[in-house]
Amino acid sequence: MENSFLQTYVSIDCVVFGFDKSQLNILLVQRDTPHSTGTEWKLPGSLIYQQEDANEGAHRVLNELTGVKTMTLRQFKSFTSPQRISNLCDVDWLEATYHNKIERLITIAYLSLIKINRKFNSVSKYKTVDWCPISELPQMPFDHNQIVKEALEEIRSWVERDPIILFELLPTKFTASELRRLYQAIHHREYDVRNFHKKITRMEYLLPLEEKQEKVSHRAARYYKFDRVMYNKRKISL
Repeated sequence: MENSFLQTYVSIDCVVFGFDKSQLNILLVQRDTPHSTGTEWKLPGSLIYQQEDANEGAHRVLNELTGVKTMTLRQFKSFTSPQRISNLCDVDWLEATYHNKIERLITIAYLSLIKINRKFNSVSKYKTVDWCPISELPQMPFDHNQIVKEALEEIRSWVERDPIILFELLPTKFTASELRRLYQAIHHREYDVRNFHKKITRMEYLLPLEEKQEKVSHRAARYYKFDRVMYNKRKISL
């Protein structure tokens, strides 16, 4: 059989992480399912417009959701399997949404990190936008579950290379316990409290504050803040 050249559409899908002081969450949107009254959760995404590149498309999708025009985005993988849209429900949804017959779809995946208390844009094209704990992810259309799995692997290696991204998930001031729980959520493992405190004392860019927690039933913990200037100086000197 003679091979034919690929004729395809290209999309972007965004895995947006948030942290709620105990676990990682993923930002999901709801899509209407054609020919039924049901809805399904999926990653936010879109076909790429004719006049934009992939990075512009990713920023557009997240701007539609959050109203933020600039945020940290990392392209981490392309998903190209011919089986990505083998499910008839996915085919029907694509054609109903984009008014084109789509037989092959490649997606370029991005990951991003935002604070979980950020309000979503009221003009979002999606009916429902919400955070979903990693531990409670539903079965999603296309290969979105696989995309999330590989995004988690990417963010773990990213944190090891450049831990500054952790502080995009934390409030401006945070406790050592909050930082430890974030490490645990990302790496899916427990960290000994005492050893973790030793770890953060070696982080010169973490500044202990005089301020402590108030109105808590346990011993009040000290707050820390991230010093970006110190971090950049340290990084340059390495």
